[in-house]
Amino acid sequence: MKSKNIVFTEPRVAALIEQDVPEIGPSQILVRAEHSLISTGTELICFNGEFEAGTHWEQWVKFPFKPGYCMVGIVEEAGPEVSRFAVGERVALRANHKEWTVWDAENNRGLKVPEGVAPDDAPWFGMACIAQIGVRRAQHQLGDAVAIVGAGLLGQLVTQYVRLMGAREIIMIDTAPARLELAKQHGATQVLDMTADKARDAVYDLTDGKGADVVYDITGHPLAFQPALRLARRFGKLLLLGDTARPGQQCLTLDVVTRGVQIIGAHDSMPPATPNAQEMWTHIEMSHLFFNYLQRGQMRVSDLVTHRFKPEQAPQAYGDLLKDRSTALGVIFDW
Repeated sequence: MKSKNIVFTEPRVAALIEQDVPEIGPSQILVRAEHSLISTGTELICFNGEFEAGTHWEQWVKFPFKPGYCMVGIVEEAGPEVSRFAVGERVALRANHKEWTVWDAENNRGLKVPEGVAPDDAPWFGMACIAQIGVRRAQHQLGDAVAIVGAGLLGQLVTQYVRLMGAREIIMIDTAPARLELAKQHGATQVLDMTADKARDAVYDLTDGKGADVVYDITGHPLAFQPALRLARRFGKLLLLGDTARPGQQCLTLDVVTRGVQIIGAHDSMPPATPNAQEMWTHIEMSHLFFNYLQRGQMRVSDLVTHRFKPEQAPQAYGDLLKDRSTALGVIFDW
């Protein structure tokens, strides 16, 4: 059997390639894809293929490269040792953009999609976990004033999470009006149509002259780092959730030493593989929580989908996003 797989054959070239699907083993399942979500920030860095020497990007991305890590599909076959999944069930997997996936049933990056979660909402679970990792690392207090630089996928999800956690102010900063409007609909109390380097006065006005308790830099752009530091209050926090391919261009300001602003990193690799007494929030547990919020209507992602493509349109999808992703949020491949 053949599978249609999206592959970056070289920098800035996406193709749909048919590849053999291996036979499943006794502890594996075979999943037919329904929908997969493009992680626009990560995948465009990979697609562009330009990374600073010595970064994890340079070590990770080798061409030909298979992108994607947010897929939902139906179990079509299950090995005799599989107990977690059954044929016919809908599952969410941290799998690439491809038609057929052979998956180890014990892999801790896959779970069943519960009743009440729409099939094309479910692939957001991967991005929702990454946003949760950042929010947990920030260690929020009830009533925090939060500034978010970047209203893309992660920014929209962080907005909803910090709203649920009781933030007093949620200030979204971006230059795309459509994204700002969506952020308002999802809980942002203020939106600033400007770049971070122009936002300091407005953020201080909105926070009684103190600055934000927590600032999120979710842009992945190295030049956003310095102005984001200036948005935090004395002894506040800057949470880096946007991973840049050029960290050498991120330079410290006096805010770190003279005002005690903490810099906190967050990455998808941080949660434990299995829960323990000190850390229960694995990828699986965070995914379950996200699905709970969707079921209860406490979060929503359906209105964040801006583009849908067939897999055959992958070259157009990535090419368009590389040129301009200001109007794009949720970009889904319908398999």
